[in-house]
Amino acid sequence: MVERQGAERRRIGAPALEVRNLNVYYGASHALQGVDLTLGSGVLAVVGRNGMGKTTLCKAIMGLVPVSSGSIVFNGEQLVGKTPSQIAQLGIGYVPQGRRLWRSLSVDEHLRMVAGSNKGAWTIDRVYATFPRLAERKNNGGGQLSGGEQQMLAISRALLVNPKLLVMDEPTEGLAPVIVNHVEDVLHSISENEGIDILVIEQNIGVATGVAETVGIMVNGRVNRLINAGELAADRDLQQRLLGVGRHSEDDGRRQTGSAVTEGEQAAATPTIATSQKIYVSNATPPTRWSKPAPVRQIIQSARSVTSTAAGSGAPAPQAELRSLASPGEQVVIVAGTLDTKGEELLFMRDLIRNAGLAVRIADLSTTTGRHSGAEIPAHQIAAYHPRGASGVFTTDRGESVAGMTLAFERWISRQSGIAGIISAGGSGGTAMVAPAMRSLPVGVPKIIVSTIASGDVGSYVGPSDIMMMHAVADVQGLNSITRQVLANGANALAGMVRARRDTKPSSAPGLPSVALTMFGVTTQCVKQITADLEKDHDCLVFHATGIGGQSMEKLVDSRLVEGVIDVTTTEICDMLVGGIFPATEDRLGAIIRTRMPYVGSCGALDMVNFGAFETVPEKFRSRNLYRHNPQITLMRTTADENAAMGRWIGERLNRMEAPVRFLLPEGGVSALDAPGKPFHDPAANDALFRALEATVRQTSTRQLIRLPHNINDPEFSAALAKAYRALHGDGRPQRRARAR
Repeated sequence: MVERQGAERRRIGAPALEVRNLNVYYGASHALQGVDLTLGSGVLAVVGRNGMGKTTLCKAIMGLVPVSSGSIVFNGEQLVGKTPSQIAQLGIGYVPQGRRLWRSLSVDEHLRMVAGSNKGAWTIDRVYATFPRLAERKNNGGGQLSGGEQQMLAISRALLVNPKLLVMDEPTEGLAPVIVNHVEDVLHSISENEGIDILVIEQNIGVATGVAETVGIMVNGRVNRLINAGELAADRDLQQRLLGVGRHSEDDGRRQTGSAVTEGEQAAATPTIATSQKIYVSNATPPTRWSKPAPVRQIIQSARSVTSTAAGSGAPAPQAELRSLASPGEQVVIVAGTLDTKGEELLFMRDLIRNAGLAVRIADLSTTTGRHSGAEIPAHQIAAYHPRGASGVFTTDRGESVAGMTLAFERWISRQSGIAGIISAGGSGGTAMVAPAMRSLPVGVPKIIVSTIASGDVGSYVGPSDIMMMHAVADVQGLNSITRQVLANGANALAGMVRARRDTKPSSAPGLPSVALTMFGVTTQCVKQITADLEKDHDCLVFHATGIGGQSMEKLVDSRLVEGVIDVTTTEICDMLVGGIFPATEDRLGAIIRTRMPYVGSCGALDMVNFGAFETVPEKFRSRNLYRHNPQITLMRTTADENAAMGRWIGERLNRMEAPVRFLLPEGGVSALDAPGKPFHDPAANDALFRALEATVRQTSTRQLIRLPHNINDPEFSAALAKAYRALHGDGRPQRRARAR
């Protein structure tokens, strides 16, 4: 019942955690004074000086201290008045300050005591795989572990509850830098790959701003403000004023723009002659042969400001380093590329976009070191988002550096807000560097790549996104009569798309809720019948299940641009597991898992693997049951063993879905070719599929497999899919989950 209610609250858009007007007293001392805090999803960090109430906030959430007034709501469930055990059972894991381990219990005993009969993705074996050091020390007592090992054990203990929310109080306190980096990587992985929301209390500004997009600052028992993590990481004045972070003695210069964080702080105006520049020192202390590279965030935070004036020809001096992508509510255009090789071209596009009246920033993806390029978003700032920091980007091997910057830029983009559009220009290397980051942006955000390779097959660059690629015609190497025209067309096209998107007035009437459906030629009748049933009160989006179709559908799910899914046709899994030409990726169904969206699906076209023309079918399959769909496509019937493997694969993914699941099994055939008398009719193979699903899926009141005695294209089966969808979604538009605010 708790699981069903929690899934329902997520469906209707309840924040993961919502604290309102929370007051806690210790005797006459007012520890929490009307705290307001909301975590919509993802990671929210809270920082503050000692004694500001951070730990009390954690204890209040977990029911460890009495609440005088106010509310704490987790996924729609009121926590005030509940015991700590009841709160933990609702799905909240707690990592307390100081670890709180038993000295006499071994690592293994700690874990087994918590794991008990809990079933979920996190098991003791997985803990040992994630923290190999704990596996090595599994028989050691809690008092025999180092501080880092104790923290690993405390985090593991919380994960074994298989929580929906982790509350972590000072997880890196007292740890060595190498352990801090490992803990930070684990937090990233938990949030991004496991879909667990995290509230982390931290004194380490680098960790807080590294793991969260938004940081709350506590002052005197209140949340003083919520601030963009990148802005806080770069603003030493704000850290000093609110958090007491020390300054280097040589940091006597003051930024000309002041230190107050206001909505107008990040101006996009043309730079003036007097500018403030950052001076970075990579080795604050003399290095030795054993010294490790200083973390990039440490270098950024210890930089000092120097005011300079342009001299000579009177040309404008470089702009001051941008401390955040955009002010609250501001939308900016990103011009991304390698300024060390494409600077003239990128600046040309930047100026055209700025002249169109749009705020614009240059993101430098150069992998060479030694000088500041003058970009608003410098290369070292982006490189800091690599899992290994700048050392993962600025290497002696060019290929490794390019790969490192590609990953860092993708991670940087995914943590930004306020991106109105993005454009880049370059060759094959530059295109490969920006494409993954562009693909991570929601569908609808304008994206243009001007590239020398845009006249060929661009599928690997565009993927399931809406990237527009323009052929550069001439090499992107300097400005000439051709490149000026092509680059200008790209910049003006992006400016037009951004302005149109910005100026389009939303409809006064609410739109119909959108539902994504997957279809193949052999399941067309099923999808047409569902669409006819739903189209009066739903916007039906149909995706052709040819590999990229499923990816595009899940891209919209990840972007929260569809309200629900009827995944009729899961055939791309056949090609992925057997080796066809329209394969899914290993992330098929991953968007459903990450977004916790209710899921309605079926076995559409799992009876076939797709190949090209008949002569292209691999030799090892020539003796199989083959069907010439058309001169370009040959279909191969799947066997009982292949169906069993698909059933297990799908079943394991269904088990990871936390929202309600209805997966319908058509006993009369999974495609038009699988009906009685048709060439792919094979009840034994289908039965192997169904039995494997039933043996793998952990069925509950919310996760159900439903057998029906119909072919997938029968009207009765289509009606059952539509009915299941309405039962989970209704006819109204569900509210989307809010981000931390």
